[in-house]
Amino acid sequence: QLQLVESGGGLVQPGGSLRLSCAASGFTVDRYDIGWFRQAPGKELEGVSCISSNDGTYYADFVKGRFTISRDNAKNTVYLQMNSLKPEDTAVYYCAADRFPPAVPTLQISEYDYWGQGTQVTVSS
Repeated sequence: QLQLVESGGGLVQPGGSLRLSCAASGFTVDRYDIGWFRQAPGKELEGVSCISSNDGTYYADFVKGRFTISRDNAKNTVYLQMNSLKPEDTAVYYCAADRFPPAVPTLQISEYDYWGQGTQVTVSS
């Protein structure tokens, strides 16, 4: 059974950093595209970043230069390194797997068919 488990969230001050982890089981993370998404209170779910099976990466404009997605195949885990965090980054962060990805990595939510439970990130002083 495919499963994704996020961890690494927490409370951090503005300008701080966090690294989120997305541990997979039931499949290898280098086989599918893996995306990170977030949902802030009262807002819709939005795409943050994704990494394809051939190591292509894609970032939403609002995180470019601040967040970095990576994959450790030996640990079967995808990471999201988040630097220079802002209060508006406060959200529940989810990772998801796209088993049948398009040729170009996408953050289209409907593409992703397996989701984790999420981890809370709060950026506040």
